[in-house]
Amino acid sequence: MTDVAEHRDGPGLKTVVGASAAGTAFEWYDFFVFGSLATVIAKHFFADAGETVSYILALLTFGLGFVVRPLGALVFGWFGDRTGRKTTFLVTITMMGLATVAIGLLPDFNAIGLAAPILLLIMRMLQGFALGGEYGGAAIYVAEHSPPRKRGLLTGWIQTTAAMGLIGALAVILITRAILGSEAFDEWGWRIPFLLSALLLAVSLWIRLKLNESPAYQRMEAEAGENRAPYREAFLTWKNGRFVLIALFGIMIAQGAVWYCGYFYTRFFMEKVLKVGTNTVDQLVLMVTVASAFLYIFFGWLSDRLGRKPVMLFGMILALIAFFPGFHALTRAANPALAEAQAVSPVTVIADPADCSLLFDPIGKAVFTSSCDIARIALSNAGIPYETTKAVAGSATAIRVGGVDVASVDGGGLDAAALKAARTDVETRARAALTAAGYPQKADPARINMPLTFGILMIFMVAACALYGPQAAALVELFPTRVRYTAMSLPYNIGTGWVGGLLPAASFALVAASGNIYFGLWYSVAFTVVAVIVSLIWLPETKGRDLDTIGD
Repeated sequence: MTDVAEHRDGPGLKTVVGASAAGTAFEWYDFFVFGSLATVIAKHFFADAGETVSYILALLTFGLGFVVRPLGALVFGWFGDRTGRKTTFLVTITMMGLATVAIGLLPDFNAIGLAAPILLLIMRMLQGFALGGEYGGAAIYVAEHSPPRKRGLLTGWIQTTAAMGLIGALAVILITRAILGSEAFDEWGWRIPFLLSALLLAVSLWIRLKLNESPAYQRMEAEAGENRAPYREAFLTWKNGRFVLIALFGIMIAQGAVWYCGYFYTRFFMEKVLKVGTNTVDQLVLMVTVASAFLYIFFGWLSDRLGRKPVMLFGMILALIAFFPGFHALTRAANPALAEAQAVSPVTVIADPADCSLLFDPIGKAVFTSSCDIARIALSNAGIPYETTKAVAGSATAIRVGGVDVASVDGGGLDAAALKAARTDVETRARAALTAAGYPQKADPARINMPLTFGILMIFMVAACALYGPQAAALVELFPTRVRYTAMSLPYNIGTGWVGGLLPAASFALVAASGNIYFGLWYSVAFTVVAVIVSLIWLPETKGRDLDTIGD
């Protein structure tokens, strides 16, 4: 048998690819609007937390949408293998659209208190649940229509939908902010990109309703009928289960680490650590996303010639080489004053280690009162990198800026008002010393080297595209038709959902806790190294496989 599709009674291959890609791009738009507006959302829905904690909470809410994706993969994967590809991704796109519109209508914390972040979390969970079933359905649908020699190229269009969705999200945000002004946008205009999803949902549904079921699924239905058990066959039989593990640890954990570092952590790093203006960051991310959008298709095409495995390995290894040098270079290019101040007047927290806590509070309820914690919180809120040096046991903590020491205070036993006053005093004195030493409060737009910053970001984009471009074809080619939707959706959504979705929050928390602005990169490095090893040893080359005979 062959997996070359016959389309005498259905839409042509261009329509199949276009309709699948358009719908998936809409779902990514919905998902990325939230990530792009994390700073604004933090102010509206986590208003009672501090600046650093509220931002981490917003990132965790963003990540929660990814955490539930494997559950959506299991549910919709089962339906996709039992009832068909088309019906399943019509359901997922409707659920995603309705949840996104609902976020645009939610009252904020000032209006309904704690109910606001709870409702926001529920909507994010619904978004993630829907997206967990969307990608697998769209990728499989296109792959099962594609000739073997063009499968990487054609599924590359599904891969580029993530970039298209992000482009759409950033473009709508930039245009809306430009029309309304920053103040009005931050106050209420941020809702418009979410509400626009109602129109996009209607268009996407209209397009997808024109599609027929995939030919590979129709052939399987005719030959195998209803005698299928997707969970048991996918996960409890070694011939399929081992490829689920290989897909997860040899491809997908690197996908989560590399792609989300390149697209999202670079953004958070520039905005929150390097203090580059939000508009400038949006413009940079939009430019690199547009410039890299068709690289997914190129690397998919290249994998049709060289193989899936070498192209994906190139992306992983390039990312490993670029992570630390690239982010150091990004600091020098985007905020040279910060890099210069670090070199001339490094900041050190001199403290008794027993006095220092792990500054990570995911529920925003911990109270950090020690002199070490107060000093480090002051520096984290200012976005200043620092190192911690051991002091004599029992001694008070000091912030050393170059050759100047700023004494911290112990807030233990103080009431809330006195503790707030003590923190403000330390922060004020620390900021004065930092300013005197040349540390900028914000990146100077006139000193940002835009071409160099763009070039550095493009290196991460090339790595992400090389890994992601051939990925849909590689995953589809690992599994037989009977369990394809279930088996590939789970590792995909664990890798992107858990590893990738939690990357911004975990990496930023590592930076806040350590004081080292580059320490968060170890998160991405660790997952990518594991994937390179697993891929080199166990991942088979799948280029050109007959999708109808896998597992025979």
